[in-house]
Amino acid sequence: MQQRSEETHHRILETANLLFSKNGYDATGVAEICQQAGISKGAFYHHFPSKQAVFLANMEYWLARVDEGLSITRQETKDVPRAIKQMAELVGDIFQTADVRLSIFLEFWVQAYRDPVIWQSAISPYRHYLSYFSEMIREGVEQGTLRRVDADQASRTLVSLSIGMLMQALFDPKNIDWHAEARDSMSLILEGLVRRDL
Repeated sequence: MQQRSEETHHRILETANLLFSKNGYDATGVAEICQQAGISKGAFYHHFPSKQAVFLANMEYWLARVDEGLSITRQETKDVPRAIKQMAELVGDIFQTADVRLSIFLEFWVQAYRDPVIWQSAISPYRHYLSYFSEMIREGVEQGTLRRVDADQASRTLVSLSIGMLMQALFDPKNIDWHAEARDSMSLILEGLVRRDL
């Protein structure tokens, strides 16, 4: 019984993700997800209270993979500037392979902005990464590998770069090597952060 419930849960997520990719977030309805997944609406609402909840679960899964990559990089690289540069390459790889998912995220965020409850869930990853990189920059300052800077402002700059690259990846997904672009862009920012008197 438990295994069957987990399979249904997974099928809803996979089906919704395929339909969001094919038709867009707004054009995909619960009825269509149920039909394609071969389940009843009752089964859908047993697992998820809304279409938004399905999207958020898919987003959390995707971001968990991002967090796992960041965590591995952080464990393997103690030097903060080098770790930030490697993390930028990881994000570039994600942009390179995310395809339509990026445009779905943008569409969802526009929709979520109109609903304060959903917006809090949608914006939480942004706040998480601001905090994550603030802490990392403070560590680099304590290490002596980064200049004494306002860690929160530097973190906002790093996250702003990622968001800006996300927008560029949406506008021109195929004509740029996002792996190299992320690495080189982060190198430019690190030029202003890394201590030169070592």
